[in-house]
Amino acid sequence: MVENLIPKQVVAVILARGGSKGIPHKNIINFCGKPLIAWTIEHCHHAGIKEVYVSSDSEEILNVAQSYGALSIKRPEVISGDSATSESGWLHALEVIDKKIEWLLAPQVTSPLRTPEDIKRGLALASSGQYDSIFSCSVAEDLLFWQVTPEGTLKSINYDYQNRGRRQDRPKQYIENGSFYIFRPDILRKYNNRLGGRIGMVEMEFWKMFEIDTMEDLKMCEALMEKFLLRSNND
Repeated sequence: MVENLIPKQVVAVILARGGSKGIPHKNIINFCGKPLIAWTIEHCHHAGIKEVYVSSDSEEILNVAQSYGALSIKRPEVISGDSATSESGWLHALEVIDKKIEWLLAPQVTSPLRTPEDIKRGLALASSGQYDSIFSCSVAEDLLFWQVTPEGTLKSINYDYQNRGRRQDRPKQYIENGSFYIFRPDILRKYNNRLGGRIGMVEMEFWKMFEIDTMEDLKMCEALMEKFLLRSNND
């Protein structure tokens, strides 16, 4: 059973800054009947994580998070601005928690299209002893990427447009979807990076990769949540 493969010394740290330019109060905006952050807190708890922390500079966010069973970490303003990295928030959280942790689960609030089972599969990989850091991903099927070069011309990135070939003959490629990361604290401290050492990945369905940055994203993700997750639970 996946539940029996959860590492013993694992905590979740959810980063949720107060400032949001695209959607005001984005982290606590209503999403399918709950504050957006509530979905991520509940995913962690239902995946078997006993200690779920929310790190924020906003008392309002922390109060909402506490009402859904999360523990609070007040993040200093110096690492709460637009230029602050997620890594700085996780490092600060580790200092506040101040105890031995084998793994840190870092889910993204704006990626609510996941299930506790997705997280459990990541934790099972962590327990396998094969990896030091893990990211969630989706398969990039039929996504052909181009970029504009400094000279202003177009260049195909993940395939050769002059030798397109058949779709089924192309190697499988993966999108780091940002839904969640799992890493050893020592990796974060050593590299100042969420990924390092032996890297593994947890594959999720393609539609789970979408995240909320704009009101259009919010409406699309609500439709996907209703169609694929909420409706299936009620059937």
